[in-house]
Amino acid sequence: MSSYRQIYYHIVFGTKFREPAIREDREESLYKYLWGIVNKKQCRLYQVNSMPDHIHLLTDLHPSVSLSNFIKDIKVSSSFWLKASGNFPLFKGWQDGYGAFTCGDRDRDNIIAYIRNQKVHHKKEAFRDEYKRLLLEQRIEFDEKYLF
Repeated sequence: MSSYRQIYYHIVFGTKFREPAIREDREESLYKYLWGIVNKKQCRLYQVNSMPDHIHLLTDLHPSVSLSNFIKDIKVSSSFWLKASGNFPLFKGWQDGYGAFTCGDRDRDNIIAYIRNQKVHHKKEAFRDEYKRLLLEQRIEFDEKYLF
């Protein structure tokens, strides 16, 4: 018998010290690189978008992959690539933590649209406020001193 899954994660993490290091004119190359990392893990990347200081991904998660290892691999591999490429000179690394929020199939299209519209969205809401709102909406307890 085969294993079946439907595990979607909306993943959010920022650049170290919230440096505006993700250049808009080079972000497509980052997205392609991230797609490759996710694909190698037998996962699927549904949507990715970024702002200069953070990134959002909607992925599924293969049952053989733990969430923490998945995010660690994404962050380590992309960090090395971002630094080596020379196209992101302000990039010093990713923050230590991350947000990972599950969603169902019924929510997938809404989350895709939300991620796709990040640039418009952040004209109205700062990243700190967005991140805090996502935690509250998911009823995740947190200590504000560890947010940033």
